[in-house]
Amino acid sequence: MLVIRLFRVGKKNQPIFKIVVTEKSRSSRAGRFVEEVGSYNPLTKEKILKSERIKYWIGVGAIASDTVHNFLISEKIIEGAKRKIAIKKSKKEKPEEPKETAKPAEKPAPVKEPEPKEQETKPPEESSLKEEAEPAEEPESEKAKEKLTEEK
Repeated sequence: MLVIRLFRVGKKNQPIFKIVVTEKSRSSRAGRFVEEVGSYNPLTKEKILKSERIKYWIGVGAIASDTVHNFLISEKIIEGAKRKIAIKKSKKEKPEEPKETAKPAEKPAPVKEPEPKEQETKPPEESSLKEEAEPAEEPESEKAKEKLTEEK
């Protein structure tokens, strides 16, 4: 199966792409392609396309890659809707995501100090005696209130 795709040429940080027709199973490295049908310079946004040859290869059954397909539509060589291109994130960007989540945690949250209880300041023997004499909850009935007052 034939594919029309980009073939990167040029120096480091100075890319230039050839638009070539090649076999899908083969990589387009080292100049192993069937025919060069155009070029693209992303720095100057210059596109050179051989429209007659591209139409011929598409007629023969070659399929354009998503990027080349969008180039051909923008240059009005073929008609149709542009395809969405999925941009792959590099592995270097993934470790940065946890750092971003750590940034909001730099400011510590204000912590309220617990108020000291009176029972903690007294010796344990006195507090246990007091707890036995005074129940934690107030009784609701009047009879229970009377019993407490009689005990005191």
